[in-house]
Amino acid sequence: MPRGPLQIFSLLLLFLCATVAQAEEPAEVRTVDGYRGIWFTLGQKSEHGDKYSGGLGTYTAKHRPLAIYSKEADKTFFVYGGTPAEDRRYLLAMIGCYDHATGKVSKPVVVHDKGGVNDPHDNPSITMDDEGYLWVFVSGRGRSRPGFIYRSNQPHDINGFELVSEQEMTYPQPWYHPEHGFLHLFTKYTNGREAYWANSKDGKTWTETQKLASIGRYQSSEPRGERVVTAMNVHVPPMNVDARTNLYVLETPDWGKTWQQVDGKPLKLPIEEGDGQALVRDYQSEGRLVYLKDVNFDADGNPIILYITSGDFKPGPGGEPRTWTIAHWNGEKWLFHEIAPTTHNYDMGSLYVEEDGTWRIIAPTQPGPSHWGTGGEVAIHTSTDQGKTWKKTRDVTTASPRNHGYVRRPVDAHPDFYAFWADGNPDEMTTSKIYFTNQAGDKVLELPYEMEGDWAEPKVVSEVTPPRRRVIREPLKIIPVD
Repeated sequence: MPRGPLQIFSLLLLFLCATVAQAEEPAEVRTVDGYRGIWFTLGQKSEHGDKYSGGLGTYTAKHRPLAIYSKEADKTFFVYGGTPAEDRRYLLAMIGCYDHATGKVSKPVVVHDKGGVNDPHDNPSITMDDEGYLWVFVSGRGRSRPGFIYRSNQPHDINGFELVSEQEMTYPQPWYHPEHGFLHLFTKYTNGREAYWANSKDGKTWTETQKLASIGRYQSSEPRGERVVTAMNVHVPPMNVDARTNLYVLETPDWGKTWQQVDGKPLKLPIEEGDGQALVRDYQSEGRLVYLKDVNFDADGNPIILYITSGDFKPGPGGEPRTWTIAHWNGEKWLFHEIAPTTHNYDMGSLYVEEDGTWRIIAPTQPGPSHWGTGGEVAIHTSTDQGKTWKKTRDVTTASPRNHGYVRRPVDAHPDFYAFWADGNPDEMTTSKIYFTNQAGDKVLELPYEMEGDWAEPKVVSEVTPPRRRVIREPLKIIPVD
């Protein structure tokens, strides 16, 4: 039956409305029924094992931050590299949250499926804006795999993300300031590897990327107010990634507008190898390699750099001594203090500076079941004299079935979720579980590997209960009655 113009117009209008309604429907939230970390091997093996391998869900040291505590929501939000199942090893950029009010963890949500990639260099980082929206920066790799920026659909809520942009970036380090917006420090694989930064007021429109340093530099950064300090090492020309050495430290006092040394001397960017700018210590002349781990500030706002020095890029006794080391700017000069020995270049831990003056390191400083492999047993070392001397105050994990590695510090860490990490066997593909501990390190909890509901309580793996107080009772006194 022929239709008139009015009928055709009405049908067209109904079709358009249905199409718009369908387009506005939120994408289905994809979850995984448990916290399953990615297992990975670089495949660069020598006599004593792989250059690095194992459970690398919280890898790399140059992905920062991986967790953030929201006081308003009373939740810790965290990202990691996950996998859909133990026998299906490909990378999912995951997010989860721990509810401090209930003591339960949410079912983890897939922010981005890496489409068959199994490399944790593509792991995500996280930040949060002043409205509580969560921003997940999913790393790319090299110049072939792009990175992605996502924003949560709702504040303080992991159930749904929108893709904001696609960029060339590796090792994302997004920081947010309520007045200035985003400052993103990252790496591009130009001229091998070079350090860059970019700014954005709203996370959607970004300035042109600007080169911070050349000749194969990795960086590890940390903000304090409008100031951001970043530490770097260098790959000795011609871009030998196995010859990473030296320690450089520079800062921006104004959220990326200008850059300077920590003593205030202006820098000419980009920093080039051999120009002497921002060089804190020439480890190359000492025959030592440098592996960056963390950056923090003392009570006066002076930067502290945590790193490991080593004698060889290969694992095993040939690289000893491998030493956890602190470089501390005291306002006038750099001071260097050794903390403890370690067994692998890619052992990774975090540095905390606490209100009572304690400096705390939570890291796999102790040998694990795979002695020469990545990670080990987690311990706490503390200093009460600004890093001059250190004492191991607690073994956090002991007699573990797999090595623990890449212990991460949340932004504004809550005492009950003070550090988190993943485990795995560096020598063969295994399950990789994810853990967190409290500030004292006397309670380790394992995130559920299998989940049925939307929320579940983490499993207490180890807990140190306080000793029972001994009550001393005095003999009963009999008072005579008159």
